[in-house]
Amino acid sequence: MRYRKLGPSGLLVSELCLGTMTFGGSEGMWGLIGQLRQDEADALVKTSVEAGINFIDTANVYAGGESERILGQSIRNLGIARDDVVIATKVLGQMGEGPNARGASRAHVLAQAKASLTRLQMDHIDLYQIHGFDPLTPITETLEALDTLVRQGHVRYIGLSNWAAWQIVKAVGIAEARKLAPILSLQAYYTLVGRDLEREVVPMLQSEGLGLMVWSPLAGGFLSGKYSGGQASNEGRRTAFNFPPVNLERGDAVIPVMGRIAADKGCSVAQVALAWLLHQPVVTSVIVGAKRVDQLQDNIAATGVKLSPEDLGALDAVTKLPAEYPGWMIERQAQYRVVKG
Repeated sequence: MRYRKLGPSGLLVSELCLGTMTFGGSEGMWGLIGQLRQDEADALVKTSVEAGINFIDTANVYAGGESERILGQSIRNLGIARDDVVIATKVLGQMGEGPNARGASRAHVLAQAKASLTRLQMDHIDLYQIHGFDPLTPITETLEALDTLVRQGHVRYIGLSNWAAWQIVKAVGIAEARKLAPILSLQAYYTLVGRDLEREVVPMLQSEGLGLMVWSPLAGGFLSGKYSGGQASNEGRRTAFNFPPVNLERGDAVIPVMGRIAADKGCSVAQVALAWLLHQPVVTSVIVGAKRVDQLQDNIAATGVKLSPEDLGALDAVTKLPAEYPGWMIERQAQYRVVKG
């Protein structure tokens, strides 16, 4: 397991992050994603930590808070030292019936941070992330609320999730201008069949030096090896919860290529998908979730898969995004400034 700096900080996080969205679901969407009870969650957390994973991600909205509660209890059950793990959680989604029980307002952010700490049985959150963009709340209000939590010691670092490039840069600029707690990272969807991030967000992250945490690296099971010939097997989450959206044309083209690479390297198709992400310079940590220990162990083994330039080229050839303006014009005009040796 390798460790990487999280954005412009001295915090080191493992290249794989345990995702806990499968913890605690009972009905509705969360029940479809996962219904792991305490003992099952304990086994996954134990397997992760023993493999060198020190980064664990959850959210207040996952299973209505049950994911946080189960995770916090797992840390206690397993006797894991608090300083040995980096705990990340998120705020934005609906957590009550009232109109203020959602969003990124100061009131909701401060209240939910306290509620998350109670469920986690912890005195601080290592990385507190705004789970999505709130069009109703001024960005400044949200950033000042996060800064308050950092100054109080309840939160160590802050990040964002599912924001557009322009929104992130605006937030970074406001934080710098007002000397508020800096934004370290973005949590976003990025896979071989979902490379939209490369148009605007990836260049922005590299320019600003922010970290990237990748959610749903197997595209909701599409890249798990259960998908073949235009159809998914009856096993897997996408049969009941078809998310995130997948470009089927590129998806159907890349599956055979992944299969050939997996066969050549003696690894699983899922490991190829994860290894591709781990080879992308912009990626800090890849969030892996599982319902069983053997699934998690397969994902962890991806850290040992080395893709050659030929492998990466073959995967890129069938999944590369079509050129769009102004990207193709920026690339064309940049040639005028290429320094030739």
